[in-house]
Amino acid sequence: PEDSVAFYSLDMNEGMHERMRIESGLRQALGNGELLLHYQPKFQIEGGRIIGAEALVRWLHPERGLVPPADFIPLAETTGLILQVGEWVLEAACAQAAIWQRAGVPPLRIAINVSAREFTAALPGRLAATLARYELDPCWLELEITESALMHDIERVIAIMDQINALGVTLSLDDFGTGYSSLSYLKRLPIQKLKIDQSFVRDITVDPNDTAIVVAIINMARSLDLETI
Repeated sequence: PEDSVAFYSLDMNEGMHERMRIESGLRQALGNGELLLHYQPKFQIEGGRIIGAEALVRWLHPERGLVPPADFIPLAETTGLILQVGEWVLEAACAQAAIWQRAGVPPLRIAINVSAREFTAALPGRLAATLARYELDPCWLELEITESALMHDIERVIAIMDQINALGVTLSLDDFGTGYSSLSYLKRLPIQKLKIDQSFVRDITVDPNDTAIVVAIINMARSLDLETI
């Protein structure tokens, strides 16, 4: 009958094919060495020196050029490919840190983003094994975790965090100010840093509301003995 037929637009069809192309391409990229890391420096305001960097994954496609993260990271999350991407990022960041360490560069903590899918009981062992393989001091490594990764089983997450801390790896809470129940979790989480979400920082010089929010977060972090990014 006519009412049992569903119609969809050509745009939807094209969107589906584009997602399939990106997913297939990303699988190939992992095997073909098409991923690379860009390092975004972290400056200490007092002293004006670089004290760390965030490792940001990029995809250099042989035909399309540099694929924006927004075009493939969300898809990697939904398909589970983020696990392989995350493993590659950890490996590449530690390899680079080991090169800098052997060259005599003062410890420059490299932060990598860890998705909720990666934050499992296997993570501390994977970190320990990778650090040992590169003979890398844990002070070179920092993990950034978003609040969304904490929502499902806070007790399990805290136990994993405790194991990561025991390795000497730093933990920071990413996108702070945009998640849920931030304050109720904050007093319990074994973290060392808060990273204020860029939506507040972007207009800090022109929007007094953003300025007030950032000042409040910094003051709260200081009272909790946390660093602020």
